[in-house]
Amino acid sequence: MWDAIIYNRNNPSILFYECGNESISEEHMLEMKAIRDQYDPYGGRAIGSREMLDIRVAEYGGEMLYINKSGYHPMWAMEYSRDEGLRKYWDEYSYPYHKEGAGPLYRGQDAGDYNRNQDQLAMEHIRRWCDYWRERPGTGDRVSSGGVKIIFSDTNTHYRGEENYRRSGVTDAMRIPKDSYYAHQVMCDGWVDTENPRTHIIGHWNYEPGTLKPVRVISNGDRVELRINGRSQGFGKQSYRFLYTFEDIAWESGVIEAISYNEKRMEVSRDKILTAGEPKQIRLSLIQGPDGLHADGADMVLVEVEVTDVNGIHHPLANEMIYFSLEGPAERRGGIAQGPDNYILSTDLPVECGINRALIRSTRNAGQITVRATAAGLKPALLTFSSKPVEVKEGLSTYIPASRLRWLLERGRTPATPSYTDTKVTVPIRSAIAGTNQEMAVNSYDDNELSEWRNDGRAHTAWITYTLDRTAEIDDICIKLTG
Repeated sequence: MWDAIIYNRNNPSILFYECGNESISEEHMLEMKAIRDQYDPYGGRAIGSREMLDIRVAEYGGEMLYINKSGYHPMWAMEYSRDEGLRKYWDEYSYPYHKEGAGPLYRGQDAGDYNRNQDQLAMEHIRRWCDYWRERPGTGDRVSSGGVKIIFSDTNTHYRGEENYRRSGVTDAMRIPKDSYYAHQVMCDGWVDTENPRTHIIGHWNYEPGTLKPVRVISNGDRVELRINGRSQGFGKQSYRFLYTFEDIAWESGVIEAISYNEKRMEVSRDKILTAGEPKQIRLSLIQGPDGLHADGADMVLVEVEVTDVNGIHHPLANEMIYFSLEGPAERRGGIAQGPDNYILSTDLPVECGINRALIRSTRNAGQITVRATAAGLKPALLTFSSKPVEVKEGLSTYIPASRLRWLLERGRTPATPSYTDTKVTVPIRSAIAGTNQEMAVNSYDDNELSEWRNDGRAHTAWITYTLDRTAEIDDICIKLTG
């Protein structure tokens, strides 16, 4: 922890310090806090560990894949979803027709959760997040503070699926969004409650004639209507707070549109997808830092390649092999795709779902750089850009990239007043009488989920009666069972 805090304390992306993959003792936690206070006293970063439900000196706690609640600690999930899904796999109804969950075993067990299609990965993230959302601040005195979803982008870390890298990200390794990205955008657009209306249709709208499939929509509205070429398909069934399903929708070429309404039946947001025509051309675009590309031998840009129809509409099912050529003072660092060695450092790269990206790195010479992209049967594309010279003094570059990056502070400060609406009020428990083990009965309603009450294994003692602090009409209870 000494090493980690000194190494990371000047990094603005470090938000808190975690002291262990499991619970640690109170003495250990106090040691960790002392190191933080000595070496990062002004960083404003909380320090805690897994669990910590009964360690009051910890500044936060939580667990993996579990909904911790507390009336004292901020409690969040360190991993609220481990599921994996390749961006290339839209659904079972379109190319490459990947069957949901298909893939090899992981440690002798079914690995379907780690071989998902994009649509199923997005839905699983919605289901998981809703478990925490329903226990969010504003739902009583003991709440969950949410969670973090293990990784943001696919990465070269421990994996459980058929590919040789982790695909739990809401974007792929080149930061191309999956549907899960938009799912989180809809669900998390606010401090606690959703504040801005958003709607997103999962998937695409290019299928074979005769296709009958469910259409799923992610929305923070109260009702969602689906229209195809202007004709209403009715309102979706809400199975989770943000997930609306329209069963057995017949595909037809054109426009599919989802319209979201609030509780007053007023439209608040919408999304639409157009059917793309046949793949006809390549489109190249440049993604670079706000200050351009610098010729320091380390700076990089992303070159995005898309396949579109004749009208420039992105084709979601294109999978053509793109052949790149590069001229000028730069070197290609490649991209990633499903195939031998993941196409790492390859000069050729297939588009997946009609889009992909490749990295181009500068050299120490400045100048004009040209990228050409060709593919069989498609109109080629050309992209030209330049790298800027970098001043070097006594062998050291004077250009420090981090000093030129723009701060993203538009969100502003955390509100000083509650950023949520109270939807539930806790009715405290005054006392309890149990069928057996009476001395343990208090463990069933204290603010520590590591403690518990249990009976002696016999049916006639499997009861506990609570006396509430006041007379109240109860409409919701939360019970967690073990064993």
